[in-house]
Amino acid sequence: MTIHKEGSATIAITAIVFAVINLLSFYLLSFQAPVISALIFIATLGLLIFIISFFRIPKRTYTVGENYIVAPCDGKVVVIEEVQADEYFNDRRIQVSIFMSPLNVHVNRNPVTGEVVYSEYHKGKYLVAWHPKSSTENERHTVVYRKGNKEVLTKQIAGALAKRIVNYVQPGQQVRQNDEMGFIKFGSRVDILLPLNAKIVTKLGDKPKGGVTVIAEW
Repeated sequence: MTIHKEGSATIAITAIVFAVINLLSFYLLSFQAPVISALIFIATLGLLIFIISFFRIPKRTYTVGENYIVAPCDGKVVVIEEVQADEYFNDRRIQVSIFMSPLNVHVNRNPVTGEVVYSEYHKGKYLVAWHPKSSTENERHTVVYRKGNKEVLTKQIAGALAKRIVNYVQPGQQVRQNDEMGFIKFGSRVDILLPLNAKIVTKLGDKPKGGVTVIAEW
């Protein structure tokens, strides 16, 4: 397991806060109130471990296949439905939405190999990620991949806790399946819009792993 580059500053700040709080606790409380001092240490250590684990990149064997659309993130499948596309496309598509809790791995990956033909950031609200309007009203970053005559759209969506979306791809860039597409801090959601003729192989309630689980075939 390694730590993602997006976590460097956050982990460093958390470690400094951890050290300062516990030094103060040791000098001010450890003799008069050792139980309180111990509880402060346990609580702050738990927070530090949580922050470090949030930015983890576990070792995995990634799934590669020309006909596979691989999950762009870890999480839980909360939506599978036919929708009218509201960005880039003007037709109907199958939407698969994956909700990411703060405990999930938060690296986002390219679901397919191909050319990035669209990459656009949108300012917006911070509704909870499972809110029906979060796809269209929340802060988000949309990417469209083209492979031959087929296209798939991914949408990184901020939530009530996630206040920073990072995206690494640009229009015209050739990308490989499972390489990093971006990162969302502290829980959120990723939508995938697929052609109507795509074969969905995931189901509601499934817990896919980014870069590993196939969610559809085309």
